[in-house]
Amino acid sequence: MEIDRGDGRTANQLRPLACSRGVLNRAHGSASWSQGETKVLAAVYGPKAGTKKNENPEKACIEVIWKPKTGQIGKQEKECEMIVKRTLQSICLLTVHPNTTTSVIIQVVNDDGALLPCAINAACAALVDAGIPLKHLAVAICCCLAESKYVVLDPDKLEEQKMKAFVYLVFPNSPHLALPKESLQAGGEPMECGIITSVTHGKLEVDDYLLCLNRARAASEKLSEYLRRSLIAVPVGK
Repeated sequence: MEIDRGDGRTANQLRPLACSRGVLNRAHGSASWSQGETKVLAAVYGPKAGTKKNENPEKACIEVIWKPKTGQIGKQEKECEMIVKRTLQSICLLTVHPNTTTSVIIQVVNDDGALLPCAINAACAALVDAGIPLKHLAVAICCCLAESKYVVLDPDKLEEQKMKAFVYLVFPNSPHLALPKESLQAGGEPMECGIITSVTHGKLEVDDYLLCLNRARAASEKLSEYLRRSLIAVPVGK
C-alpha cells in the first residue's frame, strides 16, 4: 500500500539536501545543513584549554549548546543537546587534544521536521570545517512509522505529527571508513554497518524497528555520498 505525502515524495525519498561550510567568519568551523525547509546552522569554537566540570582531563571535552529559533531552551532542547553531544563524542578522537574543550553551537533556523538528524549532520560538517580530528564521519536520518505500519523516511513537520512512532538513527559515513578491513568480516560473513546513535519515540515493535533500520541504512548511503561531496567542495568565502 502506498502512502500519500504532501510534497509528492515516495516513502523512501529524502527531501532536497543543501550543505555549506565556512559560513561564519568568527567561528573556527561552521556549516549550514538543510533538508527541505528544515535548516540548522552549526558553529565550532576550539579546542580551548581546560575541560568542563566532571569531564575527564585526559580526554578532550565536547560541549553542545542548542539554540532554538525562538524562545528559551526547554526539556526537549536539553535532550537534543545530550544526544548530539554523545554522538559527537563517539566520532571525535578525544585523545588527540586532552584537557581541552570544543564547543559546538547548534542554531535552529527553521524546523519543518526531522530537526535532530539535520542538526547532527550540520554539526559533523562543522567539525570537519574546524579541522577537529574524527574517527569517521557520520550521517543521521529520521524514519517514521504510520498507524498503518507504513514506513516513511525524512518526514516534514506535518508528517511527524501524524506518525505513530519514529526513530532517529546515526550511521558511520561508510563501514570501510569506520571499521578496519579485517573487522568487516565476522566468521566469514560480511558485517553490516554499525549504528552510532539510535533514539526512538512512540511504540515500536521489534519487527517495525528492524524495518526502519533497514530503510534508514539504505538511505544513509545517499546521505554519505552527498556529505562527502559537500566536504570536498570549497567552503563559502574561501
